[in-house]
Amino acid sequence: MAQRKTTPTVRLRRLAAELRRLRGEAGMTREEVSERTGINSVTLYRIESAKARPQGRTLAAMLSLYEVDADLRAQLVALSKDASKQGWHQPFYSELPDEYTAYISFEAEARSTRNYESLFIPGMLQTEDYARGVVRGVLPQHSPEDHETRVRARIARQTRLTGDKPLNFWAIIDEAALHRVVGSPEVMAAQCKHLAEVAVLPHVTLQVLPYSIGAHPGMPGSFVLLDFPDPMDTDLIYIETMGGDLFLESDEDVHRFSYFFDNLRALALGPTDSLALVAELTRRNA
Repeated sequence: MAQRKTTPTVRLRRLAAELRRLRGEAGMTREEVSERTGINSVTLYRIESAKARPQGRTLAAMLSLYEVDADLRAQLVALSKDASKQGWHQPFYSELPDEYTAYISFEAEARSTRNYESLFIPGMLQTEDYARGVVRGVLPQHSPEDHETRVRARIARQTRLTGDKPLNFWAIIDEAALHRVVGSPEVMAAQCKHLAEVAVLPHVTLQVLPYSIGAHPGMPGSFVLLDFPDPMDTDLIYIETMGGDLFLESDEDVHRFSYFFDNLRALALGPTDSLALVAELTRRNA
């Protein structure tokens, strides 16, 4: 059996960002660090890009070279020990694709999520029947067992909307997603009813982009913006495509997608009018 790839975690990204910062403050290139510590430059790149967790001796060599004080050293060593821990785990975890598992782990530790969807109801707001219809339709080449694993994972994610520290979730949905019948008219009626129920939660905001606005910045595709409670954790962008899933985290990308989301938010119906449209569609599908 092929070994499962290491997927990034919030802690691993945090450690990588801190090590990049320390190297920058020391005024060193990766090549200089490699020469002075004997650590392979490819290994350094993988550590600093959150693709690998540093071994204890490797981390110690880096921290000594950067002359890190005892308190910060202890924090980073502890962070490294926990770096492989996913923020989310279910019995069917190992059956999911690596990129999707990574995204769910990030989502589990995020403070807020801004999600634009052009063709689907956002996964966090889907009913089980709607999710099953989506998975079967989008992945016809997969087995029924795999379909059910993905449906269970999607429903399990929704626990982030409940509990003591719920996720702040802002969804913008193109009106087209509300009209596309997934499963059956009865499934869509239940889905619209569920949207109306979830959208009144204080930490959930739902907006709909009506057909009447014409062309808009979201037409090229859906995306998710996540931010995290710890200031050391940079914002993250997740894009799901037929060619593979993407994670973007550069300041330029975060600024660009934040601008897109703000633009879409301004174009969309307000939450009250959005719920009125959802209610109208619920009556039509009933």
